Amino acid sequence: MIRKGTRSDISNIIEITKACAVNMIQQNIHQWNEYYPNKEAFLKDAERSELYILEIKNVIMGCITISTFMDEEYIPISWLTENTNNIYIHRLAIHPTHQGKGYAQKLMDFAETFALKSNCISVRLDTFSQNSRNQKFYEHRGYKRLGNIYFPKQSKHPFYCYELIL
Repeated sequence: MIRKGTRSDISNIIEITKACAVNMIQQNIHQWNEYYPNKEAFLKDAERSELYILEIKNVIMGCITISTFMDEEYIPISWLTENTNNIYIHRLAIHPTHQGKGYAQKLMDFAETFALKSNCISVRLDTFSQNSRNQKFYEHRGYKRLGNIYFPKQSKHPFYCYELIL
């Protein structure tokens, strides 16, 4: 079941994202660290009603943020559609012990359906340039890679921006 995330879910989500960070670092993917993702970001997501939780048998498997807010880092990107009615995906995470079971696909299916029902014209996101698994995941779903942005607190490497026209 996918449901709205609440403040009470944040500690479980932080455990999941920390486990994801450790798992990625073991694969030499230094995408998440002590700065990101953080509790404050998830609290803001929950307050904005943009946080969604994948829960199975009362166990949180993962999360996703579905936002209508465009971060300023995205401004220089030459998007395929106008900056009018778009959805932005952030902080998609599945606990490493539950990865490879299609849960990330379920969360993305949910996000894309949410965007369609909201009459959005596209879904936008970014993923780390050193995470080829994520790049393949989004490209397989039809997302087009458009440009690079940087988050210096996370990495010296760029993050690739992607867009899916609905």
